[in-house]
Amino acid sequence: MKDNYMTTVKPFLTVNNGKKAVEFYISAFGAIEKQRFEMPDKKLSSVIEIDKAEFYVGDEEPNNGNLSPDQNSSSPVRIILQTKNADELFKNALKFGATEICPMTTEDDWRIGKLKDPFGHIWEIGCIL
Repeated sequence: MKDNYMTTVKPFLTVNNGKKAVEFYISAFGAIEKQRFEMPDKKLSSVIEIDKAEFYVGDEEPNNGNLSPDQNSSSPVRIILQTKNADELFKNALKFGATEICPMTTEDDWRIGKLKDPFGHIWEIGCIL
């Protein structure tokens, strides 16, 4: 193993429309699609980056047990996006189809808002003041 190896945790967001999800994350969060893997039936799996923070987005694969969150319930996992542009990204996400759960507020030394993206994933977007 290389000496510069670093342990990371990268979420893999399963969605019901990979192409639209990638477009949403690019528009709402200023993400960059670093790599795309085309799969059968026009499905995809992509490596996405927001300010050098990577995560994965991919279409559902029911035969492998990979299903997107139920749109009518709350996802048990919350994604924390800590960024200096928290207010701007929160507004963009709402503009491009996210649903506000909690507005941007200031709590002690933390500014944060909570929303559900159009694919059922819960995001808390914030910054340290």
